[in-house]
Amino acid sequence: MTEPNGPTRPNGPTTTDGTTPAAGTSRTTTAHRTGTANEPAPRPALAPPTALNLSRTTATALRVLRQLRHDPRTIALLILIPCLLLFLLRYVFDGDPRTFDSIGASLLGIFPMVTMFLVTSIATLRERTSGTLERLLAMPLGKADLIAGYALAFGTLAIIQSALATGLSLWFLGLDVTGSPWLLLLVALLDALLGTALGLFVSAFAASEFQAVQFMPAVLFPQLLLCGLFTPRDNMHPVLEAISDVLPMSYAVDGMNEVLKHTDMTASYIRDVLIVAGCALLVLGLGAATLRRRTA
Repeated sequence: MTEPNGPTRPNGPTTTDGTTPAAGTSRTTTAHRTGTANEPAPRPALAPPTALNLSRTTATALRVLRQLRHDPRTIALLILIPCLLLFLLRYVFDGDPRTFDSIGASLLGIFPMVTMFLVTSIATLRERTSGTLERLLAMPLGKADLIAGYALAFGTLAIIQSALATGLSLWFLGLDVTGSPWLLLLVALLDALLGTALGLFVSAFAASEFQAVQFMPAVLFPQLLLCGLFTPRDNMHPVLEAISDVLPMSYAVDGMNEVLKHTDMTASYIRDVLIVAGCALLVLGLGAATLRRRTA
């Protein structure tokens, strides 16, 4: 027997109002719910470390030194060029040794600053453009650790550079100073560290190695003209003298002149040394704050 004709029920699920949902809606909803239930909760991103860590800083410094060991041209630029420039300067004034005595000590601090600025800015920028910096910062390595590691590595080279240049000037080229050679070496070392800090800082604003080199006349040349090397700063125009009072190279030259004129450590020498060291630390802090993973 056949059943009487009646309303035909649709195959599949129906909604509360008796209509049939669109094909695949129920399966899609079920699959979506099932997938959501089975997926693990996302892990929170790890915040980069903020405190300075000695082991991470030392590891960064050793990595930079290993890289520089395979780059003899950079080592020659850092260590030999200041000595070569002082050697040339001595025999440029061969007929007037007093001129070399008056400006040789000042240039003993300026030459290392220039070379450390140039090499450090280019080396740091190369790390960024090659992607090395981005990979390092993806690890548990803070910006302060990275900057401090670079400063430690280049600071080690700055010690060697300053010691060789000071020894060459005093015991081979005959630079005549009244004060202790160790005081002269201290200022030369702080100048080299200041050049390192300035190089790390300006590398954050350069997009290529050529732009990093372009920062040198903008950052160092005005200081070179206003530091008192060519004329005493109190003989300058009052506006230029006021500008020179806030430039760290001015105090580096003043510190060298204190060693030339006095046998003992003076209050002015201590002030000049503290200002140069404070400027180096300040610029290093600014370099850590402005450090970026990659160049835009």
